[in-house]
Amino acid sequence: MSIAILAATALTAAVLAAGYFALGFWTMLIFTSGFVTGLVLFSVRPGIVSFSAIRLPFFIAFGLFVVHRVEEYLFYFFDHLAAITGVATPNIASPSVILMVVLSVGAWLLVPVLAGKSRFGTYLAWTFFSAMGITELAHILVLPVIVGRAFQYFPGAASVVLLAPAAWWGLAILWRRARP
Repeated sequence: MSIAILAATALTAAVLAAGYFALGFWTMLIFTSGFVTGLVLFSVRPGIVSFSAIRLPFFIAFGLFVVHRVEEYLFYFFDHLAAITGVATPNIASPSVILMVVLSVGAWLLVPVLAGKSRFGTYLAWTFFSAMGITELAHILVLPVIVGRAFQYFPGAASVVLLAPAAWWGLAILWRRARP
């Protein structure tokens, strides 16, 4: 097993643990699925991909991710999620939430620096695009169904309509170029 796979597995495990302590089991499954999916895709397609190949979809998706987080904040996403899970909205200053954000978003901020230079950079790109293009679809496909309001708005869903396709673009580039 390569160092990159070991490091990717360790970071994925750390994000899972931080997510569990910050959000509880069920919410952790949703929030961390991008890292798990990214790890699986990276295991299949671990080749180094230059950042220039994914630059445009990365920056578009990252900008839309910021818009998405603002939408979640404005429409009380975590309060709605707490109503579903029974787990109180986490304090954003709690050590577990800070650790989860540093490990996830902090790692994604390293994509422009590490992509193209290391296989670990490819893993981070896989996790980012997986989280934005697959995990965030829960706002549209999963959470409204759980609350019994299928095909109705759930906080965060509007921005996902643009965010997910931008991430799919990045996933498609990675799939084509990250050959072993």
